Amino acid sequence: MPPRTRGGYTSGAPRRRPTGSERRRRVQLREVDLVADPDSVEHPQHDRDETEEVFEGAPGGPIDRSILRSFHKHVAAKIWLGEDRAPLKLVNHGAKLQLWELDMERSRIYETVHRSGLAPLTSCSHRVASRPMLSAFCERWQPETTTFHMPFGEMTITLDDVASILHIPVTGSMISFPQPLRVDDANALLVELLGTTDVEASRETEQCRSPSVRLLWLRDHFSTITDASSDDDIMFASRAFLLHLVGCTLFADKSATSVAVVYLELFRDLSMVGSYAWGAACLAYLYRQLTTATRFEVRQLGGYLTLLQAWIYEHFPEMFSSPDMSYTESRPRALRWRPHVIPDSLQSVRERLGRLQISEVCWEPYVDHRAEHPLPDIAWYSGCLKCEQVVEPYHPERVLRQFGYIQTIPPRVPEYMAWYTRISHRIVQPPQLRSGFTTDARSSLPSHAASTSDTRAARALTLLRLVISGGREQSVDVFWGALNEAHGILAGSDETSASHSTPSPAPASQSTPSPATLPFFSPATFVYPPAASDDPPPLIVPPPPASVAPPAASGDPPPLIVPPPPASVAPPSPAADPSAPAPDSTASTTVYVRAKRKKKT
Repeated sequence: MPPRTRGGYTSGAPRRRPTGSERRRRVQLREVDLVADPDSVEHPQHDRDETEEVFEGAPGGPIDRSILRSFHKHVAAKIWLGEDRAPLKLVNHGAKLQLWELDMERSRIYETVHRSGLAPLTSCSHRVASRPMLSAFCERWQPETTTFHMPFGEMTITLDDVASILHIPVTGSMISFPQPLRVDDANALLVELLGTTDVEASRETEQCRSPSVRLLWLRDHFSTITDASSDDDIMFASRAFLLHLVGCTLFADKSATSVAVVYLELFRDLSMVGSYAWGAACLAYLYRQLTTATRFEVRQLGGYLTLLQAWIYEHFPEMFSSPDMSYTESRPRALRWRPHVIPDSLQSVRERLGRLQISEVCWEPYVDHRAEHPLPDIAWYSGCLKCEQVVEPYHPERVLRQFGYIQTIPPRVPEYMAWYTRISHRIVQPPQLRSGFTTDARSSLPSHAASTSDTRAARALTLLRLVISGGREQSVDVFWGALNEAHGILAGSDETSASHSTPSPAPASQSTPSPATLPFFSPATFVYPPAASDDPPPLIVPPPPASVAPPAASGDPPPLIVPPPPASVAPPSPAADPSAPAPDSTASTTVYVRAKRKKKT
């Protein structure tokens, strides 16, 4: 809502003359102010957002709200409260660049693009982008600091990253325009700089319903021009190609089909195109797109996603990357990786980032690249980056570890991680919401105080049933954690039940194998992040009804749904083995379950 002035009017709106009743009310208020007792005046209480109150001192942070002042509006705040958001739709035009290539018949256009400093963009753009990976990193972006808040500290995309990954200029003139472009001005610019007619320009902007043109329209009208064309046509085609290039890469907007005509003004003088700080403008634009995507209601992410994805590959090579062995350091670092869509779900990537350790990060990935591309001095600049009407803060002093230094910012902080834990939201989800488990179901689980074998079997089956119904997109860590916990329940050694009762140990003849000997699982990975002492244990949700099975993907066997056995009925026992020792009546009951495969028709 626009701010209101002292007289009660909205700022920016035309001021109107007050009526007689309004003037009389003002006089009465002034008289009351003169005679009223200051101590008896009731000051209005400003309403605060309920979500903001919830996050005061929440276990997930921030405990200190002096830095992340608007966190109650962040998507991570909604996720912490149990709401979820699907993976973002990504605006990626890497495949469209292949539809307009500059071959030998268009060498004059390529020479213009090469002088502009934007030629690397024609070859280094990734054709695919991973929605779960980029969406999970977007949930950790904080607009106030323009950094990713990881479990071990802050990280961000710096000007050094832009220069190394893209090989485009990061120094030069600032990209700025005096005022927003209107539709009529856009039509005039298209006629002047691209040589179109008034009718064609008007028809195109009307179809876009904005001062923009479609990327398809640029390709259809100018991609057929070759070196055999006139000088004017080659100049028009060069400008059109550059506009198409920045619209597919640096300034990709959420329309996913068009580019703003205002950038055409930068290509008026083709000899001056290389004097702009394209890398700084690209970084400011990406910062703004990440900031917008942190709102819960936003469902799409724009900007140059090749820069963001390659930055993730560089700094987290063991988690997400697939290197190209034919890469040489003379080329942009974006070409070092084979872009691919990771098979993990968004929930799985969230949990992987939540367990990430500082030793798993590559803080200085460009050491081998320095001989070809040294660290630019502008990377240490601290201030604001601008692109058109977008202005974003840039603070490399918050990520000194990415430059090989010890993180000592801010000053006068005795211990960095203690301060960072208070002002940050390091854990995106509470433990009880991970892997699709909800908090409401915990009350419906069998009582932890019971010590009978039937109750332990029912609890173990409930846990395994829930993991099976979660589908195959869950990570191995989730399956390993559920199996390990189910083993502890059946063995009678789970920590929760041990605090209430002491079940009798199983005999040595029926000892359960250690988790390390169980097949298909890696015992070194599943660790829940530390939670506050008042957090509930990271277990689990209500079992689905025995008669209703969750939906399964086509072609996959239906998920296994096994109801817990009644307390009065013993579960089925396997066929007796003559060589096995006699079972002990006091030992915990073992439940055998056989899954039937769906017959193919």
